[in-house]
Amino acid sequence: MSRTIRIATRGSALALWQANAVKTALEARGNNCEIIPIKSSGDINLTQPIYTMGISGVFTKELDISLLNNETDIAVHSLKDVPTQLAEGLELVSVLPRGSYQDVALIKNKAILENSGIPANIASSSLRRRAQWLAKYPHHTVQDIRGNVQTRLRKFQETQQIDAVIFAKAGLERLNLLPEDAMVLDWMLPSPAQGIVGIVCRDNNESIKRICSEINHKPSFIAGSIERQFMQTLQAGCSVPVSALAVLNDEEIEFRGAMHNFDGTQCFEVNIPFNRSEWETAGKKSADMLLKEDGAHDLLAVIKNKKWKDEADS
Repeated sequence: MSRTIRIATRGSALALWQANAVKTALEARGNNCEIIPIKSSGDINLTQPIYTMGISGVFTKELDISLLNNETDIAVHSLKDVPTQLAEGLELVSVLPRGSYQDVALIKNKAILENSGIPANIASSSLRRRAQWLAKYPHHTVQDIRGNVQTRLRKFQETQQIDAVIFAKAGLERLNLLPEDAMVLDWMLPSPAQGIVGIVCRDNNESIKRICSEINHKPSFIAGSIERQFMQTLQAGCSVPVSALAVLNDEEIEFRGAMHNFDGTQCFEVNIPFNRSEWETAGKKSADMLLKEDGAHDLLAVIKNKKWKDEADS
């Protein structure tokens, strides 16, 4: 009798959708699977903005521990939540085909976008989204909003002071919660690996690595790896407004990456084509090129020296 693959996941509806997508793909190849929900630090603390917590992996740490303790065999994540430097003994082994990488805005009155004199309050806890939105709409303000997709939707609908809220399109689509009037932000560069579901396991578990490799979607793996390498080279996490997108076209990869300051008034951006054979170093080369721009190192230093804890405590 074959063993059962124990799948660690967060307990939100979106996380369970992702875990079930992996479970379905593995079971289609004859494997038995069991889903094991685990509460993460990011799910427990729903008041403090992620970027002020001062640690990486707030959505993955507890799942990592379950893997390292051999309580589970694989962990399924939104890859954009996974630190670029995994815990020792763990490995990103596989990804599912990428969903939408785009962001969308739900807006109560689209007049706020058409009249530069109208102030508006936009909800998002992402520094990346905040910076890019303020770069385009500097007369708006952006406030934090925490919770799972359903919670943020409810807060947006019930709070009169929130004029718009920003979501990852893939998350709303996967939960069948994308409104018909949602505005696709085709000008907003996404978070590295946005829309990709990643599978992590112990690096010495050869049988699980082999099984998971059978469902790996190589184009999505390549794109996510480039974007994550770009972020890792910049030593960026959720406290740095970094965005990246790698698009694979036949034998060419079109890469765009950017780093903003917090209020969107400063931006360093690269747009570089690569041959597909260069994918393993494309992210680093792009980040190195961005850092050669005058002022890029200075901005990165300012960002990293930001004391969020003082603001969170005030």
